[in-house]
Amino acid sequence: MAGAVTMTADAGTPASAAPGGADTRLHGGPRPATGGPPPHDGAGHPRRIAIIGGGPGGLYAAALLKRLDPAREITLWERNAPDDTFGFGVVLSDETLGGIEHADPQVYAALQQDFVRWADIDIVRRNTRHTSTGHGFAALGRRRLLGILHERCRSLGVDLRFRTEAPDPARLAQEHDLVIAADGVHSTTREAYAQVFRPRVAGHHCRYIWLAADFAFDAFRFEIAETPYGVMQLHGYPYAADSSTVIVEMREEVWRATGFDELDEQESVERCAKIFADALGGRSLKSNNSTWTTFRTVVNERWSHGNVVLLGDAAHTAHFSIGSGTKLAVEDALALAACLHEHPDLHSALTAYEEERRPVVASTQRAARASLEWFENIGLYLDQPPRRFAFNLLTRSRRVTHDNLRLRDPHFTEAVEREFGCPPGTPPMFTPFRLRGLTLRNRVVVSPMDMYSATDGLPGDFHLVHLGARALGGAGLVMTEMVCVSPEGRITPGCTGLYTGRQADAWRRVTDFVHDRAPGTAIGVQLGHSGRKGSTKLMWEGMDEPLPEGNWPLVAASPLPYKPAGQLPRELTRAQLTDLRQEFAAAASRAARSGFDLLELHCAHGYLLSGFLSPLTNRRTDAYGGSLAKRLRFPLEVFDAVRAVWPAERPMTVRISATDWAEGGTSADDAVEIARAFAAHGADAIDVSTGQVVAEERPEFGRSYQTPFADRIRHEVRVPVIAVGAISSWDDVNSLILAGRTDLCALARPHLHDPNWTLHAAAEQGYTGPGADWPAPYRAGSRPPRTGRTDAPKPRLKLTS
Repeated sequence: MAGAVTMTADAGTPASAAPGGADTRLHGGPRPATGGPPPHDGAGHPRRIAIIGGGPGGLYAAALLKRLDPAREITLWERNAPDDTFGFGVVLSDETLGGIEHADPQVYAALQQDFVRWADIDIVRRNTRHTSTGHGFAALGRRRLLGILHERCRSLGVDLRFRTEAPDPARLAQEHDLVIAADGVHSTTREAYAQVFRPRVAGHHCRYIWLAADFAFDAFRFEIAETPYGVMQLHGYPYAADSSTVIVEMREEVWRATGFDELDEQESVERCAKIFADALGGRSLKSNNSTWTTFRTVVNERWSHGNVVLLGDAAHTAHFSIGSGTKLAVEDALALAACLHEHPDLHSALTAYEEERRPVVASTQRAARASLEWFENIGLYLDQPPRRFAFNLLTRSRRVTHDNLRLRDPHFTEAVEREFGCPPGTPPMFTPFRLRGLTLRNRVVVSPMDMYSATDGLPGDFHLVHLGARALGGAGLVMTEMVCVSPEGRITPGCTGLYTGRQADAWRRVTDFVHDRAPGTAIGVQLGHSGRKGSTKLMWEGMDEPLPEGNWPLVAASPLPYKPAGQLPRELTRAQLTDLRQEFAAAASRAARSGFDLLELHCAHGYLLSGFLSPLTNRRTDAYGGSLAKRLRFPLEVFDAVRAVWPAERPMTVRISATDWAEGGTSADDAVEIARAFAAHGADAIDVSTGQVVAEERPEFGRSYQTPFADRIRHEVRVPVIAVGAISSWDDVNSLILAGRTDLCALARPHLHDPNWTLHAAAEQGYTGPGADWPAPYRAGSRPPRTGRTDAPKPRLKLTS
């Protein structure tokens, strides 16, 4: 379903400033924007084109391709009547409009006449409204958009066939040079070639219905209704001077409990109007063959097959809550037309089209998925303070950030910061945080990073310099790499340990340096055992590959190698489990004597304790395998043994893999229960990572992609969390902290790139408070050094002869 929006990622962003935005290549420069002979006359410039589907994407593709080459024969089939449409309003961002303006000024001019523009977003919860401004939306009626495109296509000579089913795509492919399948989320073309396109269609947990009101909201409005049946939300926005789109959404179980599953269309409409009477001012709602439905996320492994290509919702969908359905389809059309214009043959043109659009679509789908899941789980956030809830909603997709919102609406953002407790001039990331008896001066953690630079488990000068430099760099907490509890528990021969007194003394050298020379920075140790992932080469010699010689025997929950060619571990016996508990406790005692401020138990990434938690790696049939409660038993026993010897005033955290990214593995629901169990045993925070449990994983990488797992654990378990995973900017850290999605942010690669990352983040934000105090010897570097002069005196006089 295309055309609705609740927050565009780039609203208000000019097309010229929007990376990966709408294609603007079809204008200016040496390439003609209209008619004229194309630069090539090969198969990349098909003459006979069939388009299946008369939505905005198909129509706009037809207009662009005909405009570029009037000699083309373009036929478009649409099974509905010209004025049949579902939904009411369409929102387009400034970047998309910029692409349309450049490619077809006539269409842009027609759109401009009908657009309704506004800048505010209203968030209403518990009879309190908070307004954020500066967002820059533009909308018009979906029927009007289609009418403009119909007129443009007819004026160019496109053959539009309404109320007509398209012929079989195989037949069209034989009779035409190019077939564009723009036939929507339920694409029959995609299904006809499913073995080639390999679509994955995922359903979700909410039901929603598209409705309209006969008045114009004065802002984009989110209204949250807490009913006896559960939480419901309204998404509303104006699309004409006297009309608004209204979408009502709720989880499936709330929909059924309310009785919507037993109501007809009109009864549903009337019930929605009653529930949201305040938002509607007591007015009624209207429908247009409106039915309750669930959103379907469509992903295809390929977008083209021979001379058949997918476009818009047939190729991909993005949840209406970020308003990207029509936007993506229009941008697809722009990119496809440009690629066909630029490439000498059809194969290279379609390859270029997919290569260009796929990363943009993937990024949008990640944002849409985050937004969709936020609304699915909106009940988790209802107890947040009101402004923080509003900020959380606005930043839910991770595309709108703290810094971005501060530029759009500084007054709103400052109000959120005050509610959060930020002292004046203090970014959220530089507020302190307390864990048991330890107060961290800021929310930045240097994440554990294996350095593979020890000899016989002994940390040396490298570790002193590596960890010392990052401690001097201003982070609130610096974590060691995974420190192993036994020689056999190492991942590689270069891993550090805490299984001897000499190792403990070497670590004391590091902690003393941090405490003496970087006061205010805490240092933590991560204890772990490699399990089935041990006895491998150093990372840069071949990650996870067995040693060519000198291997040591491996142990694990079950006798399963990590990789097919890897060493087969032995299944741990009861007696060995007892020995392992003692090894962890002994290492923890040494860690306490070494002066560490915090201890983290490593139960993630497929190492020994993680291997017990995942059903993919724990196949035991005794008391330590089977149900989740049984799989938790040994990791909890180890936690208890460590907690018993770790000083009571010092905090303990646990790192978990919240999902295995593999079918049948640990799920997000499991992760909540795992976190709940550790919290019940005294864990002070949960460090929420994902994956690396099985070699066949399929992670969904992206910016801060693991944060939603931490967010859910924080709100369901009510335990502090540490978020990790592609958090790379101080803006991300501020956004996540202020929205309440995490308490601390752990960053790894940014600290490899810049040991002073935290101090530089403070300097870039103009912050000079106690949350990021520059070491005295470094204070002269708190401002960027001057560079060579690049300006020149401005001319003052113009002399004439």
